[in-house]
Amino acid sequence: MHISPIDIQKKEFRSRLLGYDKEAVDGFLELVADEMERLRRQIGDLREELDVNQSALQEMRDREATLKETLVTTQKVTDELRANAHREVEILLGDAELKAERVLRNAEERRTELIGEIQEIKRQKIDFESSLRSLLEKHIRMLDLHPRAIEEQEQDARLLEEPLPFEARENRFARTGGGSDPEDGE
Repeated sequence: MHISPIDIQKKEFRSRLLGYDKEAVDGFLELVADEMERLRRQIGDLREELDVNQSALQEMRDREATLKETLVTTQKVTDELRANAHREVEILLGDAELKAERVLRNAEERRTELIGEIQEIKRQKIDFESSLRSLLEKHIRMLDLHPRAIEEQEQDARLLEEPLPFEARENRFARTGGGSDPEDGE
């Protein structure tokens, strides 16, 4: 049963012999009605406050749900970014390893080529040294023979310059005026 302050104020009691003091009961009923009115207002205020708090609570729950969704989404995005970063790092490492292998292979090929070139240069050097040694030995032999040949040529030249014995007589004869050669004994 619902009792309002007005119900309390309008309530009338039957009188009895030796019953209650009517003024005291009316005064008390008035006090109870006032208190009920105050409590009713307080309940109304509390209900309004409860409605506001429930709305705020619902808003907070909605925000919490949104934040949870955001956190879950953020976690998923973070996990995807981390996974993508790991994949990208693996790809970059794979590429780097391939490039490093290629560089090493090229370096090894170049080293092999250089070794071949060095061996060829050494062979050419040995050939050149042998050829030069042969040429020098030949020239040394020629130089050893050359002084003899020069001496022989000089000797031949002197012989050609010296007058022959019969030429010496004719030269003397011509100088003396055509007379006889004193050596002939005439």
